[in-house]
Amino acid sequence: MKKYISLFIIILFCASNLNAQKVDRSQPPKAAPASKIELGSYESFTLENGLQVFVVENHKLPRVSFQLSIDSDPMMEAKNAGIGDIVGSLIRTGTTNKSKSEIDEEIDFIGATLSPSANGIYGLCLSKHSDKLLGLMSDVLMNPTFPEEELEKVRKQTLSDIESQQTDPTSIARNVAKVLRYGKEHPYGEVKSEESIKNITTEACKNYFNSKFIPNQSYLVIVGDMGMKEAKSKVEKYFGSWKKGRIAKMEYPTPKAPDSREVTFVDKAGAAQSYILLTYPVNLKPGSDDAIKARVMNSILGAGGFSSRLFQNLREDKAYTYGAYSSLRSDKLVGAFTAAGSVRNEVTDSSIVEFLYEMKRIVDEDISAEDLQLTKNILTGNFARSLESPQTIARFALNTAKYNLPKDYYSTYLEKLEAVTISDVRAMAKKYVKPDNAHVLVVGSKGEVADKLSKFGKSGEISYLDFLGNKVEAVTAEVPMGVTAQTIIDKFIVVTGGEKNWKKIKTVSTAMKTEMQGMEIFIDVNQAKDKYAQKVTANGMTINQTIINGEVGVSKGMQGNKDLSKEEAQAELLKNGIMPELGYEGVFRTDLKGMDKINGELVYVIEVTAPNGDKHTDYFSQESGMKVRTVAIESTPQGDVSVIADYMDYREVSGVAYPYKIKRKMGPQNMDMEVTEIKVNGKIGADVFKAK
Repeated sequence: MKKYISLFIIILFCASNLNAQKVDRSQPPKAAPASKIELGSYESFTLENGLQVFVVENHKLPRVSFQLSIDSDPMMEAKNAGIGDIVGSLIRTGTTNKSKSEIDEEIDFIGATLSPSANGIYGLCLSKHSDKLLGLMSDVLMNPTFPEEELEKVRKQTLSDIESQQTDPTSIARNVAKVLRYGKEHPYGEVKSEESIKNITTEACKNYFNSKFIPNQSYLVIVGDMGMKEAKSKVEKYFGSWKKGRIAKMEYPTPKAPDSREVTFVDKAGAAQSYILLTYPVNLKPGSDDAIKARVMNSILGAGGFSSRLFQNLREDKAYTYGAYSSLRSDKLVGAFTAAGSVRNEVTDSSIVEFLYEMKRIVDEDISAEDLQLTKNILTGNFARSLESPQTIARFALNTAKYNLPKDYYSTYLEKLEAVTISDVRAMAKKYVKPDNAHVLVVGSKGEVADKLSKFGKSGEISYLDFLGNKVEAVTAEVPMGVTAQTIIDKFIVVTGGEKNWKKIKTVSTAMKTEMQGMEIFIDVNQAKDKYAQKVTANGMTINQTIINGEVGVSKGMQGNKDLSKEEAQAELLKNGIMPELGYEGVFRTDLKGMDKINGELVYVIEVTAPNGDKHTDYFSQESGMKVRTVAIESTPQGDVSVIADYMDYREVSGVAYPYKIKRKMGPQNMDMEVTEIKVNGKIGADVFKAK
């Protein structure tokens, strides 16, 4: 038998060589014809109340999921902007039959999931518990009460989220981009604010819910261990009494891209990086003739991960960023193009040049056959992998109904993908990539990057907006004659008590408290000449401790202790002295950068450079002379982040003034710190400053 196997191998080898001699190696092999896809099956039916139901039967596991999707036209939320998200959070917080705790207990008891949102409700359970879950699901759908106390909890969390977003460049950019793309008169352009969230009432929630959650504009997708007969019976039982409603048809003016490129800037004080976002609306409908071809084009430009042009250019070639990407989103009303990435301050303008270069290149030049085939291969693989999940079949069924797609849209997807040509990609780029008609939005440090951006706008102007997309007037005030960094610092020393009083102070003990994620945190700070100690505790445990005693210092934390070098200890002392500004002259470098506004108040901006090269920026009120803000960059395991401290409520203690309220923002974390006690010239035990 072995000799026949050997003979077969020899014949196969010879045949291969003969065939190889006939192959034209100068031409790439032709791609095999696209495979015909055999999609999993689904069945559907419609209740008398208009609820459309799709059933994807799959008995591999004894579980079943229920996805209720609302397909309503977007509605303007106006003075209640953000109400949709709040309603989504409140749907399962109580019904006329059960309290929130009762609902939670019953869901936990059967090990199920019941997750509402602004656009529907998702449920998942073992198939044997489907009646129980559907009973709860229909109850929260048809009998929600929106309890006042639950609204207040969600409101508080939402307001906290909004405050956090104000310090996150990505969140700021997304908010402002919506306003730029669609305008505030379009539902896609609305941005929730503290004011709009505070406006929302229980009655408003009920009205919003009742106008949107109606069966005749809804779909229910059932996936898993449930057949068609059983599904019909259960859906009729639990959703048959859901009453029809009036479908509100909304019409809005179609947003358009700007006639020429426009530059917008949002100031993020102290930002170590700039977030760049180029965007504009596009008319691209789901399932249109352009959809697949446009997806191929955008994958090559910026949505194809490591292989995309934006990523290769800005990260791999220029090392400007960790990643640069683009998206081309279709929508039944109006879609959007976006290209974005975070870059170092010093290369902000250079990065915009490269974004625009890649956008122009894909419009002006044909892509290569290799790039086209690689992209098709990636998209084909992604599509094939998605078919392994029954949820994909359900999504296809839902999309086919929602967007009125041809019945064979998904079964012929790979054929349409393989048919995309180089000229198709070029045509899509010309149609949807508009480098000369984009909003160029930058969120970053005004003093570091803003002056370099005017060249990118056709008009040479920069629009300044706040994090909600509201116009902010550029500060045009000039520093008065005779005012210097040192005169501003001297005034601050005077208005807080004067040099004579400050020099009388030998020791200061400060106790502060704050709250984070529902936990109360205490900070104790002790200061003396050449000595500093800070201790942070929560729940009776020490979280962090820093002690400096002359040239010796240690940092203690839950991850272990670290001895500070002589230079590090000295830097901490200089930064955390009793009145650091008294020691600025001749030791620190102070540069007056100009004037700005904080909460409508004119302030002087001073960049302070320590002897070791560390920098921070201080902001002093022109009117009062008080320091109102400090911005610094701190290194963390996740990278450099800006830390902002706002100082308020100055009070006199022993002849000098201290801020009793400090709002500290570090990345997405916000802490409102309140001083509870300050002791001046009190005795501090030697063990407090024991660094070793």
